[in-house]
Parts: sequence; C-alpha cells; structure tokens
Amino acid sequence: MDRRSWLASAAAATAKAQTGDSIRIIDPHVHVWAHDRRYPFAPETRNPPVEDATPEMLLELMRQNGVSKTVIIQVIHYRWDNSYLRDVLKKYRNMFHGVARVNPEDPAAPDTLSKLVHDDGFHGVRLSPNASPAGDWIRGPLMRPLWQRCRDLKVPMTILAPVDRMPDIAALCDRFPDLTVVIDHMADCPIDRPDQQLKLIALKRYPKVFVKISHTWSLSKEGFPFRDTFPLVQRLYDSFGPNRLMWGTDWPISQRHASYAQALAIVRDSMTFLNRDDKRWMLSRTIERVWPFPA
Repeated sequence: MDRRSWLASAAAATAKAQTGDSIRIIDPHVHVWAHDRRYPFAPETRNPPVEDATPEMLLELMRQNGVSKTVIIQVIHYRWDNSYLRDVLKKYRNMFHGVARVNPEDPAAPDTLSKLVHDDGFHGVRLSPNASPAGDWIRGPLMRPLWQRCRDLKVPMTILAPVDRMPDIAALCDRFPDLTVVIDHMADCPIDRPDQQLKLIALKRYPKVFVKISHTWSLSKEGFPFRDTFPLVQRLYDSFGPNRLMWGTDWPISQRHASYAQALAIVRDSMTFLNRDDKRWMLSRTIERVWPFPA
C-alpha cells in the first residue's frame, strides 16, 4: 500500500472514531525504527531489535483499532540522532507528533532542542535518568538551562525514570512549575511497594505534571489484562484525576506481552473503575492538553 493509501485509511479511522458517541483515541507513546543504512543505530546500542517497527506498520495498527493520531517517542536505539523520526514526521506530518532525545550531558543540548523544535517540527523532549549514579546528571548544572529552554519553547518535558528519581523531578518542577512535565510508565512503581508510589503521587501538587498509566504489562506478575496493577492505576486516578492521566501502548516494545489491541483494551475495557468520561480523558483529552492535534 502506498503512502496515499495509508493516509486515506488512517483518515477513515479518524473519522470513524469521531462519529456518534464513540471516544476519540490518541496513542501518546509509540516508537518507530527501521534497519536502514541511512539511519544507523548508535554504536553503543546493545541487542538491537531484529524486526522493523515502521510508521506504515503503526498506521495499519491505528487503522485496525480506531486510533486517530499518535505521539512517537524517539527510540533509544538511535540515541541522540533524531534524523529517522524527523523524516517520519515530515512524511506523515498530519498523523504524528514526535518527542526527541538530546544528550543531557551536552552543554549544547538547549540549542539542539531549539533546532529540533523550530526546524524539524518536534513537540518535546525526553530525558531518561536511570537509578544508578550514572543518572545523577538530572541533579546537575546542565538541567536548569535545558528545562528553561523547554519552557521557553512551550513544549513538554517527558521523563522516563524509576520512582526513586521522582524527588529529583520534583526539585526541577519547583524551579519550573509552569513547564508541562509527563512522567512515563507510572515511573515503573513496583506493584508490591505502594509506599514507593508515594514519591510519584507527591508530584500531584504540580498542576502541569501528567502521568502515563502505561507499562502495566511490564509491572504485572499476571497475564493479560494484568489486573494486579489496577490498584496502582486507581491510586493515581484518585490522586491526579483522569484529566492528568493518559494511557499509551509503548508499541512495539509491549508486543512481547500484549498485542496492540490488548494494550488498548486494558484501559478501554478492563479497567471497570473508569467511567465513560474518564476514558474520554485518558484516551484522548488529556493527551491533547499536552500534545494538541488538529481536529
């Protein structure tokens, strides 16, 4: 199927999702990559994926599942080289928003981010401080200018970090309370350590902090639909409310545990403590507060 056909199919899915009383669906967390010599993986990439995850594959899944738009997160395989995602966004500019990566230990990162936003059309940046001392740059002097530039550009800061890093994120939110911040994957809170989740819940005091309730499949000790993670989600729902929570598939990483359709069904069908209006927020409205899409 050629590009025009892909777009027509995706547009039809969007129209279907917006008719009647159906809930518009936007997926705020997917990745794409391809084995292409023009876009090599970073040399330090360990165990690169064997299979491709192309935008055309994604568009077909969107069409099949009534997903109208997606936010593509720069995959770690490319590290700081955003050129593949840049070209995907250019090719399918009406279907996707993109979140870039920059090297957080590079003093030039703020200027790199400005170029990615102004010249390449990205809608935000993702930082990934790990739990080890190697991630302590999140406390360092280079963070303030990068977060300030993100605020000045009016694009969201997306954080992939374990829950132990949430106090570091809180310190930055104290400095930049008007910057939109999105915490990926519920900060990977262990389901058997609800006390740890309090470090994430503490961020509720910042009105512009949002949380993705993705990665239930990763945290669970059960099979689909991973019901043992639902109390974790419900505590976040009680703390943040549905208008600050959003779902996300983490496709294609999630395919090891759940199909794309199952990843959607977890929130749409299996979380019965959510009412229809909650689902409207978590499946699209909250996402559009952070990443507005054209109607």
